[in-house]
Amino acid sequence: MSKTIKVALAGAGAFGIKHLDAIKLIDGVEVVSLVSRELEKTRETAAKYGIPHVTTDLADSLALKEVDAVILCTPTQMHAAQSIACLKAGKHVQVEIPLADRWQDADSVVALQKQTGLVAMCGHTRRFNPSHQWVHKKITAGQFNIQQMDVQTYFFRRTNMNALGQARSWTDHLLWHHAAHTVDLFAYQTGSPIVAANAIQGPIHPSLGIAMDMSIQLKSANGAICTLSLSFNNEGPLGTFFRYIGDTGTYLARYDDLFNGKEEKIDVSTVDVSMNGIELQDREFFAAIREGREPNASVAQVLPCYKVLHQLEQQLNAA
Repeated sequence: MSKTIKVALAGAGAFGIKHLDAIKLIDGVEVVSLVSRELEKTRETAAKYGIPHVTTDLADSLALKEVDAVILCTPTQMHAAQSIACLKAGKHVQVEIPLADRWQDADSVVALQKQTGLVAMCGHTRRFNPSHQWVHKKITAGQFNIQQMDVQTYFFRRTNMNALGQARSWTDHLLWHHAAHTVDLFAYQTGSPIVAANAIQGPIHPSLGIAMDMSIQLKSANGAICTLSLSFNNEGPLGTFFRYIGDTGTYLARYDDLFNGKEEKIDVSTVDVSMNGIELQDREFFAAIREGREPNASVAQVLPCYKVLHQLEQQLNAA
């Protein structure tokens, strides 16, 4: 494919804007349709980014013949159904993490992708952050083997707010969203399937209906272990912090930044063409479309993560 890839983006919230900013940096890609819940706000965003078509209904965008691909930055509960709608419309699709909030739905997306042969990718951004890429290259070169990963995912969200501090129309989830990042990354970095998983959770929030604190243990087939702590009650610092403990060193990854165990910063600026994980994720999506290949973080590649999340949910529900 040599022509410009024309994209519809659904969900003009905090993450939708990150994708719009990233796409501006990628040659040969144009956003031609913007879908979001509030029409006037969507029109304002479309005007800012020079997007000609605006709608509140994804079906309107899917009906546009010129649209080649769709990026979904919509509420979690809509991800699987919208991914299926995109594939049925003959559009390549990248859906933000998580692929689904139920195992059966994630499995259905993968099954349809296999039928259509279209590119379908999930936004497991940690695979693309230069910090984690640097560690991954060490592992694949045989210079580092993970013995343990200690991960903290901490936010302060006692009310239903998004990353911009705006009220959300849907409820986020520690297990099906935030744990998905680490469960997938652990298996990806160790190169070994997860064979044991355990979880406990704190009290259920009286109005949000979700656990605000959670602890997860994982073990891969090659013997590596992972401990993941998650909270929506933490007042700072905010974000996700990864400690890789291995046989030849210790590394601390904080989004796109990386440090050794002595807190000395490691230069990861030459790992890829950008230091922006979202941009690198989008570049992979469009490159896979042009090259007719499976992308890193394809829905098929990340599906085992959702099987583990399903098993953990069953365990929590039975507790």
